[in-house]
Amino acid sequence: MDLKFNKNEDAHRLQLSELKTKAEKLHLGGGKAKQEKHRGQGKMTARERIDFLKDKGTDFLELGLFAGEDMYPEEGGCPAGGVVMGLATVSGRQCLVVANDATVKAGAWFPITAKKNLRAQEIAMENRLPIIYLVDSAGVYLPRQDEVFADKEHFGRIFRNNSIMSSMGITQIAAVMGPCVAGGAYLPILSDEALIVKKTGSIFLAGSYLVKAAIGEDVDNETLGGALTHSEISGVTDYACEDDADCLKRIRYIVDKLGKTQDAGYDRVAPKPPARPSTDVFGLLPENRDQPYDMRNLLQCLCDEGEFQEYKAGYGKTLVCAYARIDGWAVGIVANQRLVVKNKKGEMQFGGVIYSDSADKAARFIMNCNQKHIPLVFLHDVTGFMVGSRSEQGGIIKDGAKMVNAVSNSVVPKITVVIGNSYGAGNYAMCGKAYDPRFIFAWPSARIAVMGGAQAAKTLLQIQTTTMKARGEEPSAEAEAELLNKITQKYDAQTSPYYAAARLWVDEIIDPAQTRNYISAGLQAANQAPRLREFNPGVIQT
Repeated sequence: MDLKFNKNEDAHRLQLSELKTKAEKLHLGGGKAKQEKHRGQGKMTARERIDFLKDKGTDFLELGLFAGEDMYPEEGGCPAGGVVMGLATVSGRQCLVVANDATVKAGAWFPITAKKNLRAQEIAMENRLPIIYLVDSAGVYLPRQDEVFADKEHFGRIFRNNSIMSSMGITQIAAVMGPCVAGGAYLPILSDEALIVKKTGSIFLAGSYLVKAAIGEDVDNETLGGALTHSEISGVTDYACEDDADCLKRIRYIVDKLGKTQDAGYDRVAPKPPARPSTDVFGLLPENRDQPYDMRNLLQCLCDEGEFQEYKAGYGKTLVCAYARIDGWAVGIVANQRLVVKNKKGEMQFGGVIYSDSADKAARFIMNCNQKHIPLVFLHDVTGFMVGSRSEQGGIIKDGAKMVNAVSNSVVPKITVVIGNSYGAGNYAMCGKAYDPRFIFAWPSARIAVMGGAQAAKTLLQIQTTTMKARGEEPSAEAEAELLNKITQKYDAQTSPYYAAARLWVDEIIDPAQTRNYISAGLQAANQAPRLREFNPGVIQT
């Protein structure tokens, strides 16, 4: 390997090391001391419960690990949003598991907790996945109740989704393994089957203190809403379990009896390894995000045997559209090309920019994939659409709209991976979060924003200095430089993949060498949901 490859590899492995360090800290939830206190109550931690629940030798594909990161400094943070979720194989069936982490503020619901739970339900609904809730929560975090209670995408939407999912025939299993308080009590009871653990599990609309204050009744929590009350008197729960292990075994037994469902019929053959090691991506992706590289080399690390068939290879060269297989799954790939190339007219086209011909090609390719029932994989490294008088006169808006329309109306599953830049309308056209990808992942090298940091910082600087001059202030060169540096630092922090993952703009920041595994697991999930409507792009300008 050459020096450039090694330099790139060192830089990206350093980013991966940072990712793993951050992940290890988040895996501790509220910290080791709170975990030991939790175990002292006879309970497993959220991650221990999931590890016990899933089939041995299978992976737990976590989603939303960085939810809430650095968003609640006044409260001491909310690691992973106070809830662990992801894809797990249970009794041979792929399921979505959602487990409250009671070591984080007693499992209380922050605004991001609600958003993460809603994302879990969205994934289950879109992919018709059985969902398992492991409940252990003190309810809404009251100091932020105004941010989590009353709006459409707040706490109450979860119970609405419980009801909708039931009508859709999506299996929901809830295990009450700790407190389940107030409005949160509806979640397990709106599920198909509810289990409760003796001595540690409890369900009530109001705890003993509130009951005393409201109606003057003296009653302990166990009598009010413990396992005996709800399994033998009220009939609220279906199974009373001796401990966490017994509860999780019963869930495995229930899942084992689920009937087979009709899949979507996406094509898969025996997987074959890529032509190049997956770890080669570290050396192939430039350390400097403005440097060109050939996306086809990265595809050799992702596609089975490195094989892919390009669609319109000589046309619209700043996008690579290709049919391929990833871990045996047939896919259509739409990937930004970062090489500086010439079009048919001999004009230079800059890598990472979407031109009219590229958008036109991609729109038709996406329509073809829908026609052929082939899932789509989008690989982002895009700075946006081409600007300028020539592009405007050439109809860039029309061709861009054509691509956005095709992405918006696509009925086959879309899986998005942000590997580098994802700026402006390029994010939209390449199926960013707003365009309903079944799953959206980011590499540590990802950057997501309305425009690049340098351009944005200079634009914001111009606005601020103009405002200062209008007030009669004349900033010095030193003051402008200091202001530019301050703006750049703030903007760069907001384009970080961790900033995006904290707000669930992406489902997970992943090890680039594991991209095939994440795409494959996403397609496995998507294959459980038959297509409900035919592709109809509506009116498209030609």
